[in-house]
Amino acid sequence: MAAQQKPSGEVTGGDKERAGIQSVEVGFALLNVLAQAPGPLMLRDLAAQADMSAAKAHRYLVSFQRLGLVAQDGATTRYELGPTTLRLGLATLSRLDAVKMARERLPALGEQTGQTLALAVWGNHGPTLVHWLESPLAVPVNLRLGDVMPMLSSATGRCFAAFLGHGVGSDQARVLIEREMAQARELGRKDMPTNARELQAMVRETREQGLGRVKNVLLPGIAGFCAPVFDADGHLALGVVSLGSSASFNTDWTGPVASAMRRMARQLSADLGWAGS
Repeated sequence: MAAQQKPSGEVTGGDKERAGIQSVEVGFALLNVLAQAPGPLMLRDLAAQADMSAAKAHRYLVSFQRLGLVAQDGATTRYELGPTTLRLGLATLSRLDAVKMARERLPALGEQTGQTLALAVWGNHGPTLVHWLESPLAVPVNLRLGDVMPMLSSATGRCFAAFLGHGVGSDQARVLIEREMAQARELGRKDMPTNARELQAMVRETREQGLGRVKNVLLPGIAGFCAPVFDADGHLALGVVSLGSSASFNTDWTGPVASAMRRMARQLSADLGWAGS
């Protein structure tokens, strides 16, 4: 028997559980508009952006105000998200596990790139690999879980050097970077920064491209990218790493591997509550 639609928008019949309650979905459009707006909105503007009449929007807003989902300024009559939405948002953020969420998305990224993938977080000694997904088609790489990546000769380290900011680990990162630059000067290396000017150039390029990148720097014959993932506060939560043979790994900034890495990292950052670009 076909499901029947009530005037209230509630669906009845055998498909009720699958179909859900349409009125809830319609009303959510108002909350979604407020969430994306740069500030409070007048009723007419809010209704227009939610694609409904002002009268219809007002009925939903009355209920949302009772629930604390929406608040109205008595002086300007403009609507804004209410305290309940803040509590819900904070509760959601407190339950988010960035590494777990990233691990669940790595297989799909692996299918897109065809490369070995890893996740890195800031550990006691620097950027540390905490998850590994090896591609059956990729050349074996002599890196494993728990390995601490150098700051300047690895894509992972360059990503953390550029995006760690002033958060946890920043002081330690500066010490590690200075130590590695001194070692690079002693060895006469030309493939990594050896002074402040070269370091600034590397950091600037990494930030502009949104990826850390190396080719034949840390390991001969190996190239890689590392994409930053940010949390709701804009802090670097982890790095998503891709590695492969320099002979086949596309290191172009606009290539398919780089593009897939950026898309995955940006979506994960957004799902963690980051509102940046």
